[in-house]
Amino acid sequence: MTSGIPQLSLYNTLTRKKEAFVPIDAGNVRVYACGPTVYDFAHIGNGRMAIVFDLLFRLLRQVYGADHVTYVRNITDVDDKINARAARDFPGLDLNEAIRKVTEKTAAQYQSDVTALGCLEPTVQPRATDNIEGMQSLITALISRSHAYEANGEVLFEVGSMPDYGKLSGRNPEDNLAGARVAVDAHKKNPADFVLWKQSSADEPGWDSPWGRGRPGWHIECSAMSERYLGQLFDIHGGGLDLIFPHHENEIAQSRCAHGTHAMANVWMHNGFLQVEGEKMSKSVGNFFTIAQLLETEDFGGRKWAGEVLRLAMLMTHYREPIDFTVRRLEEAEGKLRSWQQAAVGYSDADHEPDASVMAELADDLSFHRASVALDVIARKAGRDGGEQARNCLAATLAFLGFSSDSLLAVDDSADTAGIHAAIAERLAAFANKDFATADRIRAELAEQGIALMDSKDPQTGERRTKWEIKR
Repeated sequence: MTSGIPQLSLYNTLTRKKEAFVPIDAGNVRVYACGPTVYDFAHIGNGRMAIVFDLLFRLLRQVYGADHVTYVRNITDVDDKINARAARDFPGLDLNEAIRKVTEKTAAQYQSDVTALGCLEPTVQPRATDNIEGMQSLITALISRSHAYEANGEVLFEVGSMPDYGKLSGRNPEDNLAGARVAVDAHKKNPADFVLWKQSSADEPGWDSPWGRGRPGWHIECSAMSERYLGQLFDIHGGGLDLIFPHHENEIAQSRCAHGTHAMANVWMHNGFLQVEGEKMSKSVGNFFTIAQLLETEDFGGRKWAGEVLRLAMLMTHYREPIDFTVRRLEEAEGKLRSWQQAAVGYSDADHEPDASVMAELADDLSFHRASVALDVIARKAGRDGGEQARNCLAATLAFLGFSSDSLLAVDDSADTAGIHAAIAERLAAFANKDFATADRIRAELAEQGIALMDSKDPQTGERRTKWEIKR
């Protein structure tokens, strides 16, 4: 464990309180986050989950060492929505071949998208289709322990066999009965019982199994993949708030009952919901945006957005809180990131540690907002000719958080960064000599190049400071 970093504390959905994080094995801290179902390009809500757990991954690596953290983020590539998309997009192909074409394309796009958002590659990214055998083993164990049964061509988990089912979500068993469609669920012992394995027709993908040719239910996939790579009990399981019920609740039920363990993961973390310009994201409303759209088109706000700007905009709200994704929010994030980069441009993060005050804030349940305030202080210090050490520290802190120290400054190939800084220095010298005509001329010349200047004064010294940005 790296010295100098405060004790980590994380909010645990399971216990509904913030707790000191103590890993099962500090030599191998294990984290699982539910990744995308790759039937279509990932939307910005998927991006928030990836960014939040990437920040957690980075923090754990900093605390325990990069070689002592295992992060698994799965890819679900077997799903009825995928089947439908494959049949629609490749009607002339064999279904299994069509499904592979859909999922290879969308999985590759997802990886490209989250990389652009500054996310590190997880330790392992397993595919559901590569873990069918593990799913079948779990189902067999659940049947043998009397937690699952066969009915009407399906294998179902028997919710009533688990006394504390519903602990994660706080739902009572009675909640699962309300509005039950008895005619549809007549083969179930309890309307809340959920599918572990279901039969596949001739025009659906399927695998041979003890219960006939079929395919897995959604929840069993993550139980199998997490066990394979992290063991029967691991440290942290994460995902979006919408996954608490039924997905994560059912994962817990499957894993605990199959293994006879008291828990599946010790800590459960969930990021909050996302809305767009004050409304729930929906294709019918017309405010549904993919990560790729934001990166590559002008569909949102009439312009493209840098991945690092999207990352910062997501992190500016605490991960457990709902977030309103707006153009104004992105512009604010862009301005903040640009100010940090201007103070760090040209300096290296090599052989330098991120700032201790930033790390202390992140150690408190990923409190990025407070960390960003600390980063503002560092940037002001570095910007006031704080010296090489301050600027290197700033560059190292930005790198740790998943940001470069010059990406926005190089976003426009026509912007001559060195020339801009030289012009600003000349203008500041003109002000010092009370040569206001020269100062005004330099501002006007930069404006013609699309460079806007923002003047301010240091509150402590009264010294004039100037920031710049490319006008959109």
